[in-house]
Amino acid sequence: MALSVAARPYDFALDPAKAALVVIDMQRDFIEPGGFGGVLGNDVSRLTAIVPTVAALIDVFRTNGLLVVHTREAHKPDLSDCPPAKRLRGRPGLRIGDEGAMGRILIAGEPGNQILPELAPIAGELVIDKPGKGMFWATGLHETLSARGIRQLVFAGVTTEVCVQTSMREANDRGYECLLIEDATESYFPEFKAAAIEMIVAQGGIVGWSTPLEALKATFAGAMADG
Repeated sequence: MALSVAARPYDFALDPAKAALVVIDMQRDFIEPGGFGGVLGNDVSRLTAIVPTVAALIDVFRTNGLLVVHTREAHKPDLSDCPPAKRLRGRPGLRIGDEGAMGRILIAGEPGNQILPELAPIAGELVIDKPGKGMFWATGLHETLSARGIRQLVFAGVTTEVCVQTSMREANDRGYECLLIEDATESYFPEFKAAAIEMIVAQGGIVGWSTPLEALKATFAGAMADG
């Protein structure tokens, strides 16, 4: 049975039997002081601030027995899955694969590449290492979700305008209905987050819907009260 979630541009009909939560790239290197995001000159406190909200969102899905998917932007140690067009961004000494304060930047298995302990996956949840900004490229995730009957995706994570929006657009092209939890996502640049959300909900929800966590929680609470 579909549940109505108050959202923009209009209410989202959430079907718990077909829905999963996707938490994008809540990694130490992006969020913690001294990580890749910080040494590039960004204010990581903006991202750190959403951790309690993301944790609460994950708890909603776990409590209701729904699938949670975690992604990490991660590359092989030999960088064979990181083309120069991606690697050669930023400045020398701070690029993907270079040594950072938390190990090699965005390399699978390094300390900085790990999901924050407060948001750590539990048994039964999917953890996807993605070599691109979008979560479907070279991951097999679409096939995994399809096999589970998942047709709706609720999104959280960082950053709103890059990996989150890219993943939502990729999901939309693959036929998923997408709902962004707007206070469980963030950018180093507040104007980028605001613009990305407007792009997502524009033109009748061209990419998807947007809502605050409290609206989603209220929907589940109402469903439980109704039995």
